Amino acid sequence: MRLTLLAMVLSVVAGLAQAADSPLQSLQTDDQTRGWDAVGRVDIGDRAFCTGALIAFDLVLTAAHCLYDKESGRPFDAADFRFSAGLRNGRVAAERTVKRVFAHPSYVYRGPENVTGVPYDLALLQLDQPIQVASIRPYATGDDPQAGDTVEVVSYAIDRSEAPSLQKSCGVLGPQPGMMVFSCSVDFGSSGAPIFKLTNGVPQIVSVVSAKAELDGAKVSLGAQMAVPFAELMAAYNASQQPTRLAAGVRTSLPQIGASTVGAKFLKP
Repeated sequence: MRLTLLAMVLSVVAGLAQAADSPLQSLQTDDQTRGWDAVGRVDIGDRAFCTGALIAFDLVLTAAHCLYDKESGRPFDAADFRFSAGLRNGRVAAERTVKRVFAHPSYVYRGPENVTGVPYDLALLQLDQPIQVASIRPYATGDDPQAGDTVEVVSYAIDRSEAPSLQKSCGVLGPQPGMMVFSCSVDFGSSGAPIFKLTNGVPQIVSVVSAKAELDGAKVSLGAQMAVPFAELMAAYNASQQPTRLAAGVRTSLPQIGASTVGAKFLKP
């Protein structure tokens, strides 16, 4: 009953929020893309792509389900990924391959239609080399947004794969357990796109696109309530970077944590 009532409330809010949502704006010029070049397309071999954003000079934040082939359920290799920062009509601000992928340790792939993993649908791509370009500045992350907040999204998608699009104003409709419901417009390829909230005029990532859904006939998008799982993800990632303490005389090496060792899923979009 509680879930039904929540859905009813959200459906009413959705109608109000979507009336004020801004349309997608294709970012085609240097002026339009200024400040957004740290968002890029994440190509996965020649089979698929997602969206990601730099949060450090060598780390891209995206959705964990992008690590898996939605048809076979098998993980992609880290070498299958390429990050094209600021990709716009064949030009890139910077391009890197990926040497390591790392998903939230609690994330489990359960198929393309299963949304139970949304609360942990976060992953990091460690680039082969840092991106240190003056026009590209990694984004900070911020606190979880609240119902009624206005956010914005920069994403690529299946029908706009060659240039990013900005939705400058969309709404936070409310929470579901472990996730947030947004009125933001997303489609296939938008997975992993950063959802920003402006703090003192500076964009901070407060969620990433995980899935598209319908709520009482209204199109909505879903993303994790990110603050806690992101902190867990970074703690696990940083711990994995530390050398193992061993007794004297014992020699070993740490395994690379690649796509073959993480759990993830491929949700819509």
